[in-house]
Amino acid sequence: MTRTSSMETTTRIGTGILALVVGPSGAGKDTLIDAARAELVGDGRFVFARRVVTRAGHDASEQHDAMSPEAFDRAEAEGAFLLSWRAHGLGYAIPDAAREALKSARVVVANVSRGSIGDAERLVERVVVLHVTAPVSVLAQRIAARGREPAEAIASRLQRQAPMTVERAPIIEIVNAGAIQTAAQRFTDALRALAAS
Repeated sequence: MTRTSSMETTTRIGTGILALVVGPSGAGKDTLIDAARAELVGDGRFVFARRVVTRAGHDASEQHDAMSPEAFDRAEAEGAFLLSWRAHGLGYAIPDAAREALKSARVVVANVSRGSIGDAERLVERVVVLHVTAPVSVLAQRIAARGREPAEAIASRLQRQAPMTVERAPIIEIVNAGAIQTAAQRFTDALRALAAS
């Protein structure tokens, strides 16, 4: 289930673009985001939203802010998140600070669950989906390398990928199966094109 801090909003947030990065575990979303963040450093057109996750902050697989489940629930109830959702037994959220960046006509890049797309479309005027993917064998190998889940759990996770549904957001496909530099360049070029649109 996904939630927004203002589900009843009738006027969508403008005028920036919310670039939702989605894709299965192991697709390399964080790697591409990190590469784009490094290449676009100093470019004020972009904001890379830092996720809040109810997982230990020392986990090096992604840059995120850790929060206890209890604190997460309180923050969610108080409207501290632009988007929030649950997946794999954890709570995830994009802080509400992203709202001001959107109002300032910036491109906000956010790593989210595909189940959050509908909520984002209801909340933000301009939403674009960057769908990062890779073959299943590559996904399984990358997830296993994290060392967080046994093989059975990985197989189960890959089998239960939810379908991606959009109402109006365009989808940009990024296949991340070969050299990381190739996918990273395509990802970064897509963000630059959004900022110029």
